[in-house]
Amino acid sequence: MSSNASFQAGRHAPPHSHLTASHASPPPAEPDGRGLTPIGLFILSDVRLLCEGLSSCLARQECLRIAGHGDLATPPEQVVDSGAQVLLVDIATPQGLRQSAACHAQAPALKVVAIAVAEAEQDILACAEAGVSGFVLREGSISDVVAAVHNAMRDELVCSPKVAAALFGRLALLSARTVTRAPAAGVDTLTPREHEIIRFVGEGLSNKEIARALRIRNSTVKNHMHNVLSKLQIRRRGEISKHLHANGAAASASSQIQTR
Repeated sequence: MSSNASFQAGRHAPPHSHLTASHASPPPAEPDGRGLTPIGLFILSDVRLLCEGLSSCLARQECLRIAGHGDLATPPEQVVDSGAQVLLVDIATPQGLRQSAACHAQAPALKVVAIAVAEAEQDILACAEAGVSGFVLREGSISDVVAAVHNAMRDELVCSPKVAAALFGRLALLSARTVTRAPAAGVDTLTPREHEIIRFVGEGLSNKEIARALRIRNSTVKNHMHNVLSKLQIRRRGEISKHLHANGAAASASSQIQTR
């Protein structure tokens, strides 16, 4: 199937407000030999033409690298293992939002940028609740997609004052609720791949040695390591074993690895 697509903006963007979140930055992409560190992208859409068209257009950007693309049934593990730092998701259908939430839950460090978003308050709020870091409206251009990717990597969101007000309104509503559900934390939230990673860490292997053992990219190991630290709520690689033993989770982690 030929992948020749063009994208045009239908109108000027509205006035923007800048919202900056204070999250830890994801691990950098590996140098490409020219001193550049392109951002790895994974594109998800049930429209093959959109996937291939975006891949073709964005691959021409020296600052970007296409790690892969697929439909909305693509397993989140495949996205994470690709080494991508940013996930572009077509949310024209409800499955897009569900996939966004699933990928973000498995890899909190992964930035998710929604594309084909309707400029409606409920749609944008749904994106925020699914863990989306940024969005591109339906009439957006390729340059808008590139800008959204870079903004997401800087933990910034550019949006209209109306959208900013809606987001703050939702935050106020959530904070006013007396009954909240605490997110799951600890070793039970780790994926099978992350259990493998912490086993190798416990054996004293370096990131490069783990990458060779699992036959994945070094940057992918760094992504997994970042997710492990985030889920275990610790700051350094060397604290993993100590944390697991202190919480009685070391045996559980080992058991989960052996039974998969």
